[in-house]
Amino acid sequence: MDVVAACRAFVAVGGQGSFTAGAAAAEIPQSVASRRIAALERHFGARLFTRSARSATLTPFGREMLPTARRLVELAEAMDHDAERAKLRPFRVAVPANCPARLLARLVADGRRHGLTIDPHPAAPAERAALARTQEVRAALVATPPEDAAWRIPLGVADGAGPHASALYLATLRPGRADRDTRRRRVWIQPEDDVPHIRDPLTRLRDALGLQPGQVVVAASPVAAMAEVLDSADLLLCAPGEARELGLHWRPIGELDPARGYDIAAGQREDAGRLRELPEEIIGRCLGAPGPAREGGSDRWA
Repeated sequence: MDVVAACRAFVAVGGQGSFTAGAAAAEIPQSVASRRIAALERHFGARLFTRSARSATLTPFGREMLPTARRLVELAEAMDHDAERAKLRPFRVAVPANCPARLLARLVADGRRHGLTIDPHPAAPAERAALARTQEVRAALVATPPEDAAWRIPLGVADGAGPHASALYLATLRPGRADRDTRRRRVWIQPEDDVPHIRDPLTRLRDALGLQPGQVVVAASPVAAMAEVLDSADLLLCAPGEARELGLHWRPIGELDPARGYDIAAGQREDAGRLRELPEEIIGRCLGAPGPAREGGSDRWA
């Protein structure tokens, strides 16, 4: 028996003095009200009403029980109200600072459809991890080596030329004798990728190939990195989706297979679990995880 539903019927009929009027007040059929009250009487082992053709009069036992039933109904309604408020309370999540506003908005909308009001807080990798440790956010999408990650996003390089039919080998950036006086092309690393598992292999490859230190460099901000690439022949280390957003042409790196890795970190296990309850593709889409190829795309690597 649903005790709360039965008490709602009991309170409505007791207040109206009629099964017909009480059922209408409770917005249930009269037959349902009768069944629920009968079940409540069986549960208590005593009659709640004296019934007649036109009215329902509380018995002495019914009068004693009505205040308690009313309190139970009020508490149940308050609990329902609190549950709705809890669903709407913002769930603050630290996300990569380079997530486009369009994809963050999609994340918020998708979260709402699954009962979670996400409040995204863009931040750099180290800051996201710190925010999760100090519980200044409920959860964070933290950078992690791709082999240990829940989401893996491939990285390559993008520029304004193209589209490209093959990977770019960084060895081709080493200038020949005839090119000594020309400006050397650079690969710009965004702050989001200034983490050991991405930055260190690239700088080691740079040194092994004999490139100049300034040819693989970490930018001060995502905007600074993108501006350099848009204004020159330089290259941006990025995911395919980022290249599309900027109108650049993406291709993989021939000597390496770098990738971003992400996982969820939270100070409370239940907060991490709440975010993991969302379908993987909702968060993956925001991070730029690969999806189905887009029709009509101009980049064969997209």
